[in-house]
Amino acid sequence: MNLSSKKWVAASGAAMLLASAALAGGAGAVLAQDDEKVTVNWWHIQHTEPLLSVWQDVANEYMAEHPNVEIVITPRENEAFKAAETANMAAGDPPDIFQTWGGGGLKAQAEAGYVKPIDDLVADWIDGVSAGANSLYNVDGTQYGVAFDQGMVGFWYNKDLFEAAGIDEFPTTWAGLLEAVQKLKESGVVPIALGEGEKWPGHFYWAYLAIRNCGADVMLEAAVDGDFNRECFIKAGQDLQDLVELDPFQPDFLAATYVEPTGSAAQVGNGVAAMELMGHWAFNNFKTYSASGQGIGDALAFANFPEVEGGAGTAGDLLGGGNGFAVGANAPDEALDFLRYFSTLDVGNRIGASGQLLPVVIGSADSVVEPTLSQLVGILEDSTSVTLYLDQAYSPAVGEVVNDSVQELFGGRATPEEVAAQITEAAQAEMAAAS
Repeated sequence: MNLSSKKWVAASGAAMLLASAALAGGAGAVLAQDDEKVTVNWWHIQHTEPLLSVWQDVANEYMAEHPNVEIVITPRENEAFKAAETANMAAGDPPDIFQTWGGGGLKAQAEAGYVKPIDDLVADWIDGVSAGANSLYNVDGTQYGVAFDQGMVGFWYNKDLFEAAGIDEFPTTWAGLLEAVQKLKESGVVPIALGEGEKWPGHFYWAYLAIRNCGADVMLEAAVDGDFNRECFIKAGQDLQDLVELDPFQPDFLAATYVEPTGSAAQVGNGVAAMELMGHWAFNNFKTYSASGQGIGDALAFANFPEVEGGAGTAGDLLGGGNGFAVGANAPDEALDFLRYFSTLDVGNRIGASGQLLPVVIGSADSVVEPTLSQLVGILEDSTSVTLYLDQAYSPAVGEVVNDSVQELFGGRATPEEVAAQITEAAQAEMAAAS
């Protein structure tokens, strides 16, 4: 997997984050003496197996080699992590190492002084990690984090339920997807699972339809001028409205969560719903949150988001992002040294072999042997652009408006024009305040 030169379309203020193969040099980390005790607080969201144990194993190995270092690990579910992170940041107490998705959220943390610039501290080893993946954690030319995986959003679907509904292949066009939804409903199954109570899962639909209608270049223009009143963004809302009007989701989807025993992941994992639009991480969650703990086995498949007839975007334009770790402003250098260890090829291979994530350590791509996840690697390699999740690409305030507005469209409380106008107002107001 070579993502070093991948074109990433992501808003951080008015800038596009592009891959950079070279970072500034420096002196590197200065570690404490062996008799000086150091504590590193590490927060992450890999709270289920197998990665919960993989992360713990890596920490145990590092502590065995550095007996004076104690790594205190706090794993949390995604939303619980965000709430705790917000509280700690507000109290001026960021964790030493913590989960980040880059983009506008990391930019805001950097401007507030919550995260440490790390260019000099990682210069002698960071080029062993994909520069394209690491670009998501670079703010205005300064590195604040290190990537550990990279991925994309697409449709996970149940081949058996599709076949039972008379659908031989996953649709490659939006019109074809709407037809498939009708057939699935007629067969007696829930066509699509959606945990819209959390808001971010639904924004994937509007974002992808915007990419398909507008194309990557216009997505970048909107990131610069904050104008989402363009016709292609309104068309994205209209296309999504066409889907919503088919009533394709499980009952009470507007209040449903993603990862709970009754959440959207469980709907697919239990064979109740035929598909879900979700990121690469969903592969494991279908198993974890199914009643059997095994998911739907070989019936699970993955498909790229369909093209929209007449749209400027192509199947090569993806919605995606990745996971990385940022470093708190007051973190000891041992935190950076642990990230060095975490970013070695051995750990990258273990991440790939887990069958849950797509590693970004250079040379680790072959460790991804699970066929479906290998398919995602191929789609990423063939992509022409990747737009960062919009609720992460923009500032937290604008990202919240994106999620809220799209949820209103799902609930029939906003029109496509109103969604575009609300996002435009938020984006341009922030730009005006910053100028």
